[in-house]
Amino acid sequence: MRVVVIGAGIVGAACAAEATAAGLDVTIVDRGPVGAGTTSRGEGNVLVSDKGPGLELDLARLSRTLWDHWADELGAARFEYESKGGLVVATTAAAHEALTAFAATQAAAGVVTEPAAALHDLEPHLADGLPGGVYYPEDAQVQPVLAAAALLGAARRRGARVVTGEVAGLDTGPAGQVRGIHLADGTAVPADAVVNAAGTWGGAVAARFGAPLEILPRRGFVLVTVPLTPRVHHKVYSADYVANVASSDEGLETSCVVEGTRGGTILIGASRERVGFDPTMSPPVVARLAAQACALFPFLADVRLLRTYRGFRPYSPDHLPVIGPDARVPGLLHACGHEGAGIGLAPATGALVTAYLLGHPWRGAEPSAYAGLSPDRFLVAAAEGQS
Repeated sequence: MRVVVIGAGIVGAACAAEATAAGLDVTIVDRGPVGAGTTSRGEGNVLVSDKGPGLELDLARLSRTLWDHWADELGAARFEYESKGGLVVATTAAAHEALTAFAATQAAAGVVTEPAAALHDLEPHLADGLPGGVYYPEDAQVQPVLAAAALLGAARRRGARVVTGEVAGLDTGPAGQVRGIHLADGTAVPADAVVNAAGTWGGAVAARFGAPLEILPRRGFVLVTVPLTPRVHHKVYSADYVANVASSDEGLETSCVVEGTRGGTILIGASRERVGFDPTMSPPVVARLAAQACALFPFLADVRLLRTYRGFRPYSPDHLPVIGPDARVPGLLHACGHEGAGIGLAPATGALVTAYLLGHPWRGAEPSAYAGLSPDRFLVAAAEGQS
C-alpha cells in the first residue's frame, strides 16, 4: 500500500515511522523542514497527569509505552527523552482537595499516582506554604524537534521518501476514492491512502480535500531562561492547568508550568488564547507567565530570560484529537487536532493510523477501541443537529 503522510511534525513523523515499520510504502510531504510548525513551539510534554479517564487518557497511556519503545530502538539521548515524572501542585486548600479527587479517578483508570504532601522532598526550591500535590512518575519529556527528526529518520531508513512542497489538492478516482495528491507546482504523488497530519493547518488541508474539519488554533507562549545548574527536577505545574486545557473560552488563560531541560535552561508556560493565526508578541502574557512561575519557584525572580517563543496549538471543538478514516473520502485519514498534547500522543496516534491502514490492530492500538476519536463523530453530530 502506498501512503502519503501530509506533515513532517511530530505526529506526521510518528505516522510515517509506524507505517514503514509495518511494511507500508510511505511518502511524507511538507511545505517546510521537519518539525518547523507547532512541533518546534512545544515544551515536549509526555503527560498522563493532565488527562481524566477516557479516550485521550487511554491514548496517552499507550503512547507512554510506545515512547519507551522508540527510546529503546532509536536511543533516548537522541531526542532527550527523560522519564522525569510530573508534580502537580495545588496552591489553595480547595485546589488540593479537587486535585486529590481527580487523581483518584485517574488511579482507578490505571495511572500511577502518589500523594505529595512533602513537596520540598521532590522540589527543594518550591515556594513555602503550598498545601500539597500529586506526583505522577509516568510523566516524561522529549525535545520535540529532535524527536520528530529521529522518527522521520527511522521511516527514511525503512524506505520512506520526503517531498517538500505545498499540497494543492486530492486526486480521486471515479468513486471518489483516493488516488494521490498534487502539489502547487503540479507534481503528482500517487497514493492508495492519504493521512492528514498537518497539525494546526489540518483544517485547511481537510477543506482543500473536500472533507472540512473544524481544527482551530490557540496561541501559546513559552519562556526560556538562561542555562542554570539543575534546580527544577520534574515537570511541575499548578493544578489549574488541567481546567485551562479543557476550556473552550476565547480569552487568555494562563497556568504555571515549569521544567528544566538537559541543557540547563528552564521552560515556563503555559498560555492559551484564541486569536486566530495572529503571531504578535504579547508582553503582558509574558509578564503574567513570569509572575506565576516566580510565585511557584521564587528563585526565578533573579533569573534572566534568554528568549520567548510562541506558536499555535491545534484543537477540535470537543478537545479530542481527530484520528481515523473520513467516511466522505475513501482512503483519506486524519491525524490532527491534538492541541497541546500532540507530542505526548504522537506515537499512539501513529500506531492507530497504521492499524486503520492495515485493517487490524498494531502495537496495541485497536481501532474499534478508539472509534470515538474518528472524524465521523462530527458528521453524526451535524446530521443530528439538522434532523
